[in-house]
Amino acid sequence: MDKLAYTAVNAMKSLMTRQTTIANNMANSDTVGFKADMVSAKAQYLSGPGHDSRAMAVERDMQADMNGGPITQTDRPLDIAFEGDAMLAVQAVDGNEAYTKRGDLQIAPSGALLTGDGFPVLGESGPVTLPPVDRVDIGTDGTISYVPLGGDPTLPQQLGKLKLVSATGSEISKGQDTLFHVADDGTLPVDENAKVISGALEQSNVNMTSALVDMIETSRAWETQARLLKMTEELDESGAGIMSLPQA
Repeated sequence: MDKLAYTAVNAMKSLMTRQTTIANNMANSDTVGFKADMVSAKAQYLSGPGHDSRAMAVERDMQADMNGGPITQTDRPLDIAFEGDAMLAVQAVDGNEAYTKRGDLQIAPSGALLTGDGFPVLGESGPVTLPPVDRVDIGTDGTISYVPLGGDPTLPQQLGKLKLVSATGSEISKGQDTLFHVADDGTLPVDENAKVISGALEQSNVNMTSALVDMIETSRAWETQARLLKMTEELDESGAGIMSLPQA
């Protein structure tokens, strides 16, 4: 009976992880550039004396659905959407380089260029910092042009280029900070062919209809495992009752 109970409890643990992932996706259905989380697990057998007959589900690194979300025009100069698999390099909280598809950029009071969720944007030469400006424009190749405060709007100046990368062929995973990281704190090289769309944003790729269906299926699967666990308890009690019968 213990093997049956172990199997049911382990399945319930995995279903809890899946339900949490689905709920997080639904909560971020309106988050700019959000890529839906995907549940990934593998079987890990428990080693010991005799045959390895028990296996538990072990979650892998967090993966994401990299399919593109819908692109909407905003006409805001600091909004950019990324074509294809292009991503923007940013500085994570730990100081390492990470990547995002979020393109709702903003300028901090210090002049630092940040993503909408507050991560410093990296250019090809490091973090991007702007002087006081009247206007900022971002070209299709990531070139940053600006008009200084009180300057001639017909004579914009170039500051540099955003660091745009492609993760194709590289091992990346999505962290708890919603950023994408290269294995072993590595970095991706600049992709000279990467393009952005100015004045537009890529929306979340979460499909709410599919997410609702997945949530219902997960809830039903949980109920099935709960009934199995209850049945295990009843079988155990029945077995104990038989063992306690008086001997002839």
